[in-house]
Amino acid sequence: MELEAVEMATRDALHRAGAVVLSRLLEGKPFPTATQIPCECGQQAQYHDLRSKQIVTVLGKAELKRPYYVCPRCHKGQSPRDRELDVEGTGFSPGVRRMMATVGSEFSFDRGREQLQLLAGLEVNEKAVERHAEAIGADLAARQQVEMQRALQLEFPEILGQAVPVLYIEMDGTGVPVVKAETEGRAGKLDGQLAHTREAKLGCCFTQTSTDKEGYAVRDEASTTYVGAIETAEEFGKRIYVEAWRRGWSRAQKKVVLADGAIWIWNLADQHFPGAIQIVDLYHAREHVWEVARLLHPFDTDQRKRWGKRAQKMLDKGKIEALVAEIRSSLPPSPESAAEIANQADYFERNKPRMRYPQFRRQGLFVGSGVIEAGCKTVIGRRLKQSGMFWTARGANAILALRCCWINRRFEDYWANRSAAA
Repeated sequence: MELEAVEMATRDALHRAGAVVLSRLLEGKPFPTATQIPCECGQQAQYHDLRSKQIVTVLGKAELKRPYYVCPRCHKGQSPRDRELDVEGTGFSPGVRRMMATVGSEFSFDRGREQLQLLAGLEVNEKAVERHAEAIGADLAARQQVEMQRALQLEFPEILGQAVPVLYIEMDGTGVPVVKAETEGRAGKLDGQLAHTREAKLGCCFTQTSTDKEGYAVRDEASTTYVGAIETAEEFGKRIYVEAWRRGWSRAQKKVVLADGAIWIWNLADQHFPGAIQIVDLYHAREHVWEVARLLHPFDTDQRKRWGKRAQKMLDKGKIEALVAEIRSSLPPSPESAAEIANQADYFERNKPRMRYPQFRRQGLFVGSGVIEAGCKTVIGRRLKQSGMFWTARGANAILALRCCWINRRFEDYWANRSAAA
């Protein structure tokens, strides 16, 4: 006996039987209880007839018979039964739409279609997965905008809970491939070339309550939540501020903003998180040290290594003034590299207070932003940067909102609230 074939055939048969039962249940009392109902245009829609509607459910196709009303003024048709069952304007049940959102947040839309067919026995097309996953993501994004507006109007509710020992905020950005229309007028990384990507900004919050035996910080398990979007730094600042507030920023005993040296990040930190400890990622700063070593000694590998090791020790010990003096006193090998070396010196000068690494380590704090760098790969890259993908900003933001909601373990709450509102 081919067990798998029997399993699948049995499942399909049970689904077909279930769809028949579901169709009977959906009939309920199909005859109208009212001859007219209110229409959006302000008039009364009149009962027209009893209409059937095909719905794709988790059991397969089912038939819904319900009273149908038409407005004599605007000629718009409607059925209160559709609204009651949350199938207004769609041929997919809430359960199927939820499944499409799930696979759409994790896989390409075509792969999601395949997963639904394999795991649930549902036949839907790629476009349906795309349309409904993006619609649910767009609804999530719209709700987030409302939440951000409330926060800015000082109407954000106080989140009660225990004190948070250490709360971290990390931010970064990564390019997302987009359609040509999204990059018109935007300069690329190379002079004279147009951009092929748009920057998606990602932020995360996580907590720390302990250190290991060697005194290194330990991130609390399952404490990381993410927010992200393709948007301006100003808009993103509101987004990460709301998430930090939700995570207990007002209750945090110690507050830390940890990131690379991007100016936009520190501008947001000063604006939304004043008083927080600011730390430049140590490993990012080391990359700058070795870039200076390369600029100073482009052809002498031994000299480059010696200079780089000496400079890195200054950095690791938090002796930034000595490091800046060392860079500025070094003779550039060519006029072309002088400006680049000066820019690197300015980078260390500008971030001096954020590079006191021995002091931060004594406090048991993280000095590396590996959490957000990994997030850029897993939250954004794994879904939005697959081979052959090109997004609109709207579509990318919808899927990113959906993906963050899933990873943050908040989708169940969203779906319950959405269903209650419907």
